[in-house]
Amino acid sequence: MKVLVIEDDQETADYIRRGLVERGHVVDCIGDGRKGLLMASADPYDVLVIDRMLPGIDGLSIVKTLRGAGTTTPILFLTTLGGVDDRVEGLNAGGDDYLVKPFAFSELMARLDALGRRPPLKEEDTVLVAGDLRMDLLARSVTRAGETIELQPREFKLLEVLLRNKGRVVTRTMLLEQVWDFHFDPKTSVVETLISRLRTKLDKPFATELIHTVRGVGYTVHDPS
Repeated sequence: MKVLVIEDDQETADYIRRGLVERGHVVDCIGDGRKGLLMASADPYDVLVIDRMLPGIDGLSIVKTLRGAGTTTPILFLTTLGGVDDRVEGLNAGGDDYLVKPFAFSELMARLDALGRRPPLKEEDTVLVAGDLRMDLLARSVTRAGETIELQPREFKLLEVLLRNKGRVVTRTMLLEQVWDFHFDPKTSVVETLISRLRTKLDKPFATELIHTVRGVGYTVHDPS
């Protein structure tokens, strides 16, 4: 793998670099957020490791900027901020995983391996449609009835999961795992809040609802009859 580490703590950066290089990976390290954003935007990497607290530009802003520009490279947040709200904030910004300092290198390696194994988008899966709603995964765009709909990165991911399961019910647990990568229930209303935001953008301005609640089970999207 080719990995970019944006980490301003030199000891931590050296520790990660040494461990990854010993395992045969290519590693670039940078300690400044602004320079890290430029590197992540200019060069192709398999995985990005980004600290939340950085000089120049903080980690959250870096990830939001990358996702807004259509960058789909897997991102692992590395931080001392370990609360549930902090993890939710990081994942909502567009991060794919979240590791709290101090950490064991074996766990970091396992998480990077998992992110690096995620398959690339297949050509036939790059456009998802439900009724007059069209999602282009490569262009990172969503339109309904020809109107462009601006979505935040986590909203985009949630809609993608619903559309990939069009006609089937997606449970809250499935959404937590596939959208937030939570393999536990954080006991927050994060799913319901994001569904509500999606509905405001996708359904309320139009005559026909696409997102439906299956009470006590989950949510579904299907083509209007």
